[in-house]
Amino acid sequence: MTRALSRRNLLSSLAAVPAVVLLAACSDSGEKAEAEVVKPAAPADPAKPATAAKAPEAQGTVDMAALLKPGALPDEQLGKDDAKVTIVEYASMTCPHCAHFAATTFPELKTKYIDTGKARYILREFPFDPSAEAGFMLARCAKDNYFPMVDVLFKQQANWVGVNNTKDALLQISKLAGFTQESFEACLTDQKLLDDVRSVQKRGADEFKVDSTPTFFINGKTYKGALSIEEMSAIIDPLL
Repeated sequence: MTRALSRRNLLSSLAAVPAVVLLAACSDSGEKAEAEVVKPAAPADPAKPATAAKAPEAQGTVDMAALLKPGALPDEQLGKDDAKVTIVEYASMTCPHCAHFAATTFPELKTKYIDTGKARYILREFPFDPSAEAGFMLARCAKDNYFPMVDVLFKQQANWVGVNNTKDALLQISKLAGFTQESFEACLTDQKLLDDVRSVQKRGADEFKVDSTPTFFINGKTYKGALSIEEMSAIIDPLL
């Protein structure tokens, strides 16, 4: 998964990243996905009441102490440290399933559980391609605006993922977030930051067997895919 590619070369490559590479972002299988195949996970059936949702079966467990051990980059977190529930999401900025979760589930998850002190949420970088790496680097360079930058990049995903010139598209979005041309290029030529983002990704794959996005660890149990708020609630509520 790691690549011996300098950051300056990677920045230049953003000017013409093939769309087919970006469309394979939600899996590390190495297969090139077709545009019509890669679709956001379907939202919960609106005809079903929320109480009908059942908690999806966990797909494994991890040791929470090991999961929360500091890595190459400090964790970006929302919520209280002493919350009863800890949610760790591994995501890729170019993954449509992650963008779908961010748009359809996360706002209510934040309101219902994070803002009320019931859960804390940690987002970790798991990029599958140079564009996703660039997106996460820009979010890190945004400092205290990490989560707002992530939110904007997910909402604007169609405007910078798979376009003819990803670099220019990201620059325009970044300028709206307060970046200048100079700070944008300085961020995306920061080799240490790139190495650290890749280290977070590698650790997720090696230690916690993350191989697709989004992957969630909720109090040590593993769940894969863009969970609905009903599914999230069915997992979280018994833990409170």
